[in-house]
Amino acid sequence: QVQLVESGGGSVQDGGSLRLSCAASGSGFSIGTMGWFRQAPGKQRELVARITRDGTTNYTDSVKERFTISRDNAKNSMSLQMNSLKPEDTAVYYCNAFVLLAGVIKNYWGQGTQVTVSS
Repeated sequence: QVQLVESGGGSVQDGGSLRLSCAASGSGFSIGTMGWFRQAPGKQRELVARITRDGTTNYTDSVKERFTISRDNAKNSMSLQMNSLKPEDTAVYYCNAFVLLAGVIKNYWGQGTQVTVSS
């Protein structure tokens, strides 16, 4: 079994910064593409950024030049550095990963971490 655990959420003011982290626990697995999603109240969950195992990244337009996604394959972990935060970035942020375990690829989600940006 694989679990994804997020940390680093919190409350900041407009223009502030936060760093989210996601760590995968378990054994005998390999992680492929990882990503951060977010869901604001009353809105659909959306992709924020994702990173392949070889480090290729892509971002939703609204966070380009402000957010940076990174990963450490040796530690089965991923981070999201969020700078110049805006009130519209307020949401629950979820870690997501495609995991190969026992010959089967499954998609896993973390429990979510709240990010609140006040004006």
